[in-house]
Amino acid sequence: MRDFHLPGRSPVLAEGGMCATSHPLAAMTAVDILRRGGNAMDAAIAGAVLLGICEPQMTGIGGDCFVLWSPPGSGDIKALNGSGRAAAGAAAAELRAAGHSSIPVDSVHSVTIPGAIDAFCTLSDSVGKIGLDAILAPAIHYADAGVPVAPRVAFDWIDDASRLQGRARDHFLPGGKVPGAGTLFRAPGQAEVLRRIARDGRNAFFSGEVAEDMVNALQAMGGHQTPEDFAATKATATDPVSGAYKGIDLYEHPPNGQGATAILMLNILSRFDIAGMDPFGTERAHTEAEAAKLAYDARNRFIADPASTTRLDHMLSMETADRLAALIDPKRAMDNPAAVSEAVHKDTIYITVVDRDRMAVSLIYSIYHGFGSGIASNKFGILFQNRGAGFTLQENHPNELAGGKRPMHTIIPAMLKEGARVSMPFGVMGGAYQPTGHARMVSNLVDFGMDPQSANDAPRCFSDAGVMKVERGYSDATRAALTEMGHDVVIPDDPIGGAQSISIRPDGVLEGASDPRKDGCALGY
Repeated sequence: MRDFHLPGRSPVLAEGGMCATSHPLAAMTAVDILRRGGNAMDAAIAGAVLLGICEPQMTGIGGDCFVLWSPPGSGDIKALNGSGRAAAGAAAAELRAAGHSSIPVDSVHSVTIPGAIDAFCTLSDSVGKIGLDAILAPAIHYADAGVPVAPRVAFDWIDDASRLQGRARDHFLPGGKVPGAGTLFRAPGQAEVLRRIARDGRNAFFSGEVAEDMVNALQAMGGHQTPEDFAATKATATDPVSGAYKGIDLYEHPPNGQGATAILMLNILSRFDIAGMDPFGTERAHTEAEAAKLAYDARNRFIADPASTTRLDHMLSMETADRLAALIDPKRAMDNPAAVSEAVHKDTIYITVVDRDRMAVSLIYSIYHGFGSGIASNKFGILFQNRGAGFTLQENHPNELAGGKRPMHTIIPAMLKEGARVSMPFGVMGGAYQPTGHARMVSNLVDFGMDPQSANDAPRCFSDAGVMKVERGYSDATRAALTEMGHDVVIPDDPIGGAQSISIRPDGVLEGASDPRKDGCALGY
C-alpha cells in the first residue's frame, strides 16, 4: 500500500470491466462501450481510434498497430500484426545511391503503408460484437466537436511541431499556432474518413477518394506509394512468443515487433540476483543497462519482417542469455556492445481493456516519431507514420529496406500469464525504451513485490545510443556512481515512457494502473 502522506495514485479496482490508457476520454469511451454491451475488443478499438484525436502527435489512422488478446475463459493468447509494408517500388539501393546511410525520418521514403485500419476492421468483424458504426461513433463525434488539448499532449506538441511540413501544418497547427493546454483541437477531415469506414468498412480507407488523397500527397513528394500498395494492405494473424521469469510467463508479439528483445533481457537478468539489489540503486540500474545493450544489439541483428527474421530461436535461448550475461562487468559499463557480443551471435499509444467475461486485450497503436513523418494528406489530413525509418540500408541485412517488406517495429503489446491463467495485459510506451520497460515492469512486480501502480510510478533509467538517461526520481548519489562506472549519465528533458496495465486478480477483481507520466487513467465499473 502506498504512503498516503505522499503524492501518488491509488490502483483502480472494479469487477465489471476496465480500461487503462493514456487519455481520460479514451478510457471513458472504452468503459462506456463495455457498459453498452461491447466486449473488450470493441472497447479497445474505440478507445484507440479516439486516441488519434486526443493525442495526434502519438498515433492516428495513418499508423500501425499490434494486438494481443485472450478470448474469454480460454487462457490462450492470440496475436494480430497490423503493421504496414514498404511500397512495392521501394529499394534500399536507390537511397544508398543518393548518398543516404539511413532512411531520413522526415522524408517520404520513411512512410510505410498504414496498417492499423485493416487490423481494426478485421478484429471488429471477427472478435467484436457491436459493429464498426458503434465502435467509431465516439471518435467521429470528438473529431468533429473537438477535444481540449491535455497538458502532456500540449508539452509534446511544442517539442514535435517543427516536424510538421506542408499541408500537415494546416491540419495540426490550428491558426498557425501550437495549441496550448485546454485549446480545442478538431480534425473534421478525419471524422469524414471514419464515417466512411463505419459505413463501408476497410475499403473506404484503402481505395477510392481517401486512398487517392493519400497516394497523391505521397507521390507529389517523390514517393513510390501506389493505389495498389494501399489496396493490398492486410493484417496478419500470428502466434505470440513467450519466455518465463521466476514463475511468470511474458507473452510478446513476434517479429517484426521487438518483443523478443524484452524476453532476452529478462533471460539475461535472471542470471543475476536482481531481487537482492536496491530497486533504485546503482547496481540494478547498471546491470539492467548492460543487459539492454546486449539485448538491443541482438534485436538489431535479427529482428525484421517475419519472412526475413533470422535466428529467433537463438535469440530466445537460455544458452544465448547465459553467454551474454557472462559479458557483463558488474563494475564497468561496456563501450561497444556489438563488438563485445560478436562471438555470441556469430553463427518503439497503448490501451488495455478487460471485460466482464475476462476477455483481455493489449493493443498498441502508433505513428512512430512525434507527428510521424510530418507529412499529411491534403484533403483529409491523414498524418503518415515514418515506420520505414525502422529499416536499415545495410546491404543483405535481414531488415534491409525492400518493396513489400515490413520494417522492424518498436511498438509491442504484452501479457503476463501465471500457469494457465492470463493475469495482466500491459504495455509501456516510449519507442526504443519499450523492451526495457517491459523487463523492468516484470522485475518490479516479481523481484520487488510492487503492485502494478507502484511499478508504473517507480523511477526509470535507460541506456540508449550511448547515453544513460536517468529520471529525477533517482538520487544524485546513484547518478554519480553510474558516471564513475563509465556511463554517460543525463537527466532527460522528457519522462521515460508511459505504462498502462490491468491485473486480473485470482479473486476476480480487476486492478488498473495508469502511468502519471501521461494524462490518462484507469477506469472501471
